[in-house]
Amino acid sequence: MRALDGQNIYNGCCTLRIDYSKMTCLNVKYNNDKSRDYTNPTLPSGDGDAHQLLTSGGVLAPQFLGLGSGLASPYGMVTPDALFTLFGVYGDVQRVKILYNKKDSALIQMAEPHQAHLAMTHMDKLRVFGKAMRVMLSKHQTVQLPKEGQPDAGLTRDYSQSPLHRFKKPGSKNYQNIYPPSATLHLSNIPATVSEDDIKEAFTKRGFTIKAFKFFPKDRKMALVQLPSIDDAVAALIKMHNYQLSESNHLRVSFSKSSI
Repeated sequence: MRALDGQNIYNGCCTLRIDYSKMTCLNVKYNNDKSRDYTNPTLPSGDGDAHQLLTSGGVLAPQFLGLGSGLASPYGMVTPDALFTLFGVYGDVQRVKILYNKKDSALIQMAEPHQAHLAMTHMDKLRVFGKAMRVMLSKHQTVQLPKEGQPDAGLTRDYSQSPLHRFKKPGSKNYQNIYPPSATLHLSNIPATVSEDDIKEAFTKRGFTIKAFKFFPKDRKMALVQLPSIDDAVAALIKMHNYQLSESNHLRVSFSKSSI
């Protein structure tokens, strides 16, 4: 166990964290790529999502339940940029397409299949702008850009060259800081000239209420900010990530494992 703790499954990412469990036994219902009982080879295979993931090309199909054709929300439209920012927490989004004739549904192409799996694991049934979002694997291998003359209304965007990708650099520390959505956000890239009041004011101007705030004691370039709910934190991450704090500093926002 000690030899495997801290090792990477992929080069520079997916770091193993291994510790003793409080469980005394393991209940396995399916034999597939997600779980396996080596003492009982007759168990059913289940839904086979893992196999589908490997053949899907990393394309996800989020759908907003009950959102209707307008994608309306209290914080504005659910745009390709908003989906790029949200799904970009768990991988490098290459392309986003909101379906022209079914605007409560979208296709999102991630850089790697395991990034698509992370996004689906953490965000399926997540509430975004007040509506539940279902995230599932798509049958499509890639997201196609619209052909010339084809109506699109700006609903398809290519982000393959975006400078906002979090995981482009091999061995990036961002791989070690991937957490489920929470009411507490981690802020970084804060310049020394920006105060707590400045950050609170920036959030307030975007319509968010701050419950608690704390700079990191040893590094004031980072801070934690607590929102009233996970719903609020999701909306704040979408709106505040890459917010310009100074001439040369843009805020970096992610979900935190800690609370204040």
